[in-house]
Amino acid sequence: QVQLVESGGGLVQAGGSLRLSCVASGRGSYAMGWFRQAPGKEREFGAAISWNGSTTYYTDSVKGRFTISRDNAKNTVYLQMNSLKPEETAVYYCAARRVPSEVDDIVIIEAVEYDYWGQGTQVTVSS
Repeated sequence: QVQLVESGGGLVQAGGSLRLSCVASGRGSYAMGWFRQAPGKEREFGAAISWNGSTTYYTDSVKGRFTISRDNAKNTVYLQMNSLKPEETAVYYCAARRVPSEVDDIVIIEAVEYDYWGQGTQVTVSS
């Protein structure tokens, strides 16, 4: 069992930056991802990172502005978000999927494939 706790959300002006963190409890090897859900909309994929951090994947709308990274020694995944837009106001969720330790370079994009989810952190981008 893994518990995920996100932090770093808040209010920022358009064009500003935020860095989200997700701390995972428990042992094991996990592929991780960030998703977001705006009011009245479905949860959507944002970024994913492999267990060893060598592979990352982004949805087109955030490429070049968001960076996902991880520090396995701290059991933490980060999402650096730059040039934020008002339409990116949403609750941001961290997700984890256990993977065999030898399969350390895959990323997971589909929400249904993740086993564990955090409670989310609110990001509000004002215009």
